[in-house]
Amino acid sequence: MTRPPTPRSCPLRDALQNLAIRAVLGLALAVPYRARVPMMGWIVSRVVAPLAGWDKRVRANLAHVLPDLPAQEVERLVRAVPDNAGRTLIEIYSGQQFKERVRNTPLTGPGLPALQEARAQGRPTILVTGHFGNYDAPRAALSQQGFPLGALYREMKNRRFNDHYVRAISTIATPVFPATRKGLTGYVGHLKQGNSIGILIDVYAPEGAVLSYFGKPAPTALSTAEWALKYDAVIIPIYGVRRDDGLSFDIVLDEPVPLSDAETITQALNDSLERMVRRHMDQWFWIHRRWKPEDQARRAAERLSSDAQPPRPDQSQPPG
Repeated sequence: MTRPPTPRSCPLRDALQNLAIRAVLGLALAVPYRARVPMMGWIVSRVVAPLAGWDKRVRANLAHVLPDLPAQEVERLVRAVPDNAGRTLIEIYSGQQFKERVRNTPLTGPGLPALQEARAQGRPTILVTGHFGNYDAPRAALSQQGFPLGALYREMKNRRFNDHYVRAISTIATPVFPATRKGLTGYVGHLKQGNSIGILIDVYAPEGAVLSYFGKPAPTALSTAEWALKYDAVIIPIYGVRRDDGLSFDIVLDEPVPLSDAETITQALNDSLERMVRRHMDQWFWIHRRWKPEDQARRAAERLSSDAQPPRPDQSQPPG
């Protein structure tokens, strides 16, 4: 897959950006945990989101897939969605305190017996979630309850920020693997050895299969399903659902997805996430560019244009 060139890093800009982020995180971490988490939610929803244009992004995504949603509910989500994002960020950076908070969270849902059986058999297991609730809460709880879970992360463009972000997620649980060629090799190798890995499925994949999410075309990578088929892995949707207190979670394992073909498996994963999001609309990251309808339309037009081009004449010379 061809990717656009990555913008060159500016050391001064990166340093200043990192200092600003570290300053906010440092101030938040100085506050007791029970006040810290809602405080960070308020800062992100009331200050960061409007400045970053997240309000517009939430409204645009909701208008795209749920145009009939009442205006009052849209405005609630405009504030509640970044609030959850802010809480999630500071929870991840709270390390040991966050781990203590979720340590004894019960594992629930119809997928739990399948997870327990897979562990007993040493069978590879893929736990699939999305940018929902706090997606690191299941990893923290599972790892502390005897279900270590390998995780994949995308490296940040700002190297200074990336370094302390990786330290933060590693404090919660290990192993973690970067989404690089070498990292993916280690990640898939971890699965192949009969271990469990966790992955987020709700990422726009321009070269992926055009499946459905909230009734709209949503290009989705098939790699998760392909790994499950290749290594005969159990594949189970899992969610860290934030409770009404804003601090605690329910760890819910949905029904295991039967192994069939890659597109059917992946659509089932999209459907599972959609069902969970519809029950907890404020806990999905509606800021995320999941559909990118403009990009989809552009790519479709390019394909049509390419298909309409007449074949070029053979320019080769006959032998002789």
